[in-house]
Amino acid sequence: MTISTRTHSYDISGKSYKAFIASHDAAAPTILICHAWAGRTEFENQKAEAFAALGYTAIAIDLFGSDVVGTSTEECQALMTPFMEDRAKLRELLLANITEMKWLDQVDADNVAVAGYCFGGLCAIDVARANAAVKGVISYHGLFTSPDKTADKIDPKLLVHHGWDDPMAPPADVVSLGTELTKANADWQLHAYGNTMHAFTNPKANDPDFGTVYNADADRRSWQSTIEFLEELFA
Repeated sequence: MTISTRTHSYDISGKSYKAFIASHDAAAPTILICHAWAGRTEFENQKAEAFAALGYTAIAIDLFGSDVVGTSTEECQALMTPFMEDRAKLRELLLANITEMKWLDQVDADNVAVAGYCFGGLCAIDVARANAAVKGVISYHGLFTSPDKTADKIDPKLLVHHGWDDPMAPPADVVSLGTELTKANADWQLHAYGNTMHAFTNPKANDPDFGTVYNADADRRSWQSTIEFLEELFA
């Protein structure tokens, strides 16, 4: 299976962005990938290629601006914080990205899912909270804090992968998320992995004091359940 990769430059509200696309010759069910707090990096690009290897079109979208990448904790925090403080702005940008990508030739616009990692995991859940026109969302070690507004009825299915020892999403946040999604009558599932911290899918994560540690078992298990979820979603 031949996979081609390229970048895609686009504008939203006068600002320039750059996505990474891994695809095949024909349009296919599509996964949009929301990046972690550093911006779109090689990590998200590699995840796009992994999804493409399953036969999907995969696009690592851009939320911070063309070639904007944080290189320190302080820079990453500064990039993410404005969106955490204005979730309506984040929702608007996410929905604009979905609309933009659905125009691409490699995208099956009727079969789109959104995945995300860390900050991007929150973004994926927020896409569902907005009841966007996608089939489903997948969150990996995402943040769970609720925005001011969640749709009364959530149609996209949700798969949430969570490290039980993640200090950025403690057990109380897990319960709150489950309560929120149940109230919205969502089709949701949450896989919590024991002895697992934040960023467990990132092999470069190795900072126990900060709470970010790679976990090979949780990475493998979350990927396997993702495969099954997508097969069901696009059946």
